[in-house]
Amino acid sequence: MLKIKAASECRYDVLSLGDVMLRLDPGEGRIRTARQFRVWEGGGEYNVARGLRRCFSQRAAVVTGIVKNETGLLLEDLIMQGGVDTSFVKWFDYDGIGLAVRNSLNFTERGFGVRGAVGCSDRGHSATSKIKPGDIDWDYIFGECGVRWFHTGGIYAALSDESYQVIGEAMATARKYGTVVSYDLNYRESLWKSRGGLAQCQQVNRELAALADVMIGFPVFLGLEPEDKVATDLDTDAFEKLIGEAAELFPNLKVFASTLRHVSSASSVDWSATCWAEGGFHRSDCIRDLNILDRVGGGDSFAAGLIYGFLAGKGAAAAVNYGIAHGALAMTTPGDNSMASLSEVEKVMSGCRGRTQR
Repeated sequence: MLKIKAASECRYDVLSLGDVMLRLDPGEGRIRTARQFRVWEGGGEYNVARGLRRCFSQRAAVVTGIVKNETGLLLEDLIMQGGVDTSFVKWFDYDGIGLAVRNSLNFTERGFGVRGAVGCSDRGHSATSKIKPGDIDWDYIFGECGVRWFHTGGIYAALSDESYQVIGEAMATARKYGTVVSYDLNYRESLWKSRGGLAQCQQVNRELAALADVMIGFPVFLGLEPEDKVATDLDTDAFEKLIGEAAELFPNLKVFASTLRHVSSASSVDWSATCWAEGGFHRSDCIRDLNILDRVGGGDSFAAGLIYGFLAGKGAAAAVNYGIAHGALAMTTPGDNSMASLSEVEKVMSGCRGRTQR
């Protein structure tokens, strides 16, 4: 069972570690034909902290790297608008052209119907990937400031060998001070393409899984299924069997949760989740034929809702439903991040969906 420190003992409820990108969004159009873009901020690990701050009113901070130039200041401004504390941002000097270090860009189009969403990352030599072990004073963050929950994941781990080492350093220090540690097994084929592919991702995830309390994502990324199973729909019973195997393999894990999706098109999905915790499995309600405006960030918003459920002491059964409702709402609005409120999440949980609010 998770032991979560009291809020009164900590400055922060949640801290995330990961790369934060400028997302350039062509709206209803396509990247290849766009003449203008709308800008958002986003990143797998960061999205969780932002969702916990904006929707669930948790005190959130992020550890990330930013180059001090005009795009970096824009990125900082967007993070601050999201209410996430930037005290632990590591700033890098700009060399004038971004030859050594730069801010990450992510071009993302939403997809519709038979046309799937498309992401085009431009994040080589990103500032966050340049953070090295020893650069962040984790003892100060977890020991003096105090953090109830630390979240990171496989997207940041994919960026460089240093990123993987920084994650291990942070997770170990968080555990030393009694902070709950969660890790999202997020896999991006493009990020691992030049770094050993899926096999290397699985090896890295297995090593980091030994330092986690909470695991989120698909067990295949721990090497529990062959590669050809990555994109398939798994029935809930089969999926829970895999999670059970992962829990036996990593006895340090106290929670293992994952979304379950049956994709009809880029615009419609059956959306549910399962969570192994407290001695058994807890399944969320399934939202059938969920209409999607922008699916990017849905899994991150699921993680934020799940974490809130545990932080608020509501138990695993409620936590998985907070996650699935929050993730569903996040996919009805543009951008990576949630625009939902706690009351909206709880209305979805109660079965009140799509009614006009007057």
